Amino acid sequence: MTTLPTCDSMSKNFITVEEALEHILSSVQCIKQYETIDIRRSLGRVLAEDITAPFNVPPHRNSAMDGYAVKLSDISEQEKTTLSLVSESFAGHPYSGVVQAGECIRIMTGAVVPDDTDVVIMQEHVKRTDNLITVSNQHKLGQNIRHPGEDMPKGSLALEAGKQINSADLGLLASLGIGEIKVTRKPRVVFFSTGDELKSIGETLDMGNIYDSNRYTLFGLLQKLDVDIIDMGVIPDQQEAIEKAFEDGSKLGDTLITSGGVSVGDADFVTATLEKMGQVGFWKIAMKPGKPLAFGKINNSLFFGLPGNPVSVMATFILFVRPALQKLKGLSNTKTKQLTAVCDSHLKKKAGRKDHQRGIYFQDENGTLHVSTTGLQGSHVLSSMSKANCFIVIPKDSGDVQIGEEVTIYPFDELI
Repeated sequence: MTTLPTCDSMSKNFITVEEALEHILSSVQCIKQYETIDIRRSLGRVLAEDITAPFNVPPHRNSAMDGYAVKLSDISEQEKTTLSLVSESFAGHPYSGVVQAGECIRIMTGAVVPDDTDVVIMQEHVKRTDNLITVSNQHKLGQNIRHPGEDMPKGSLALEAGKQINSADLGLLASLGIGEIKVTRKPRVVFFSTGDELKSIGETLDMGNIYDSNRYTLFGLLQKLDVDIIDMGVIPDQQEAIEKAFEDGSKLGDTLITSGGVSVGDADFVTATLEKMGQVGFWKIAMKPGKPLAFGKINNSLFFGLPGNPVSVMATFILFVRPALQKLKGLSNTKTKQLTAVCDSHLKKKAGRKDHQRGIYFQDENGTLHVSTTGLQGSHVLSSMSKANCFIVIPKDSGDVQIGEEVTIYPFDELI
């Protein structure tokens, strides 16, 4: 793990989102433990080794159309040629005979093309009368014929290690006759909240209490990433309880996540415990929402101390925790998807911090993406995340965004 910026060095200075992410990703090593699973259970898992084609795909010449297999030499001389229909070839039931000069066979899509033929003419371009067909000479050698290895030659790379398996990959693996694959073990992620003001659902709220929403948000975000989740609940503001939670959590998981209580200068047990137990940096990040972030290592577990405000929790998770967990899983691509949209709202912003405002984007009848604000952008306004379908990302040094300007958006489709 790389040396982290210290609390003292970061407490008076801001770092950019990009610098923070670079520090984090350079500190994360892919899990080196694997398991072999049936491909039906592999959707969403990360491939741990390259898959090569054990044979040509397709394995034989086959027809791309329903039609007739003929010899080009039989039809190339005259404007119209009549041929004798002698047999047929169906998918799974190839024609095993010889196609003589002046003959043809009926052929279906996917069926083996006989060696004696070199053109497949689609049925719409053929006039048939009983067992005779008439065709023109406007056809080319090899048309409508799929060749062995056209999709994947034997020995070629079919799927690369680090790829997240999708539905198309399942079909591709099946087409290669592969029933089991090696995948990276799922990361184990432990998380908990701290604070005497937090109550669980079902408990009565006294004056000064709030329900703990962050654990439920984190649970959803983690489920989206397909990791093994361990929820340790709410830990009270007691030195012994907090130390035990950090010790237990760091031993149970590959990653430990907390929310709240990690701002520089907070007079609480969390900050003191982190400084005592692990190599942890406390950062001020030039972003909004989500300025404070703690990152480091406790025992052998990565640690993320997220801010307490609910929108800040989601923003810092999406921007920092998510790509770190993706790299931990072995994914080769951890970049967040981004699009460009025309802004339909006037957005207020001061230069100095990178903004991630909540927005709603849509595509107009011309295919152009538009986005507008959800309204109030406070880091405590969790309803803004529920209404939104994207972040509107405004660069650190930019000011207000005017109506009609183009902006970058991060769609929530895969994120939340």
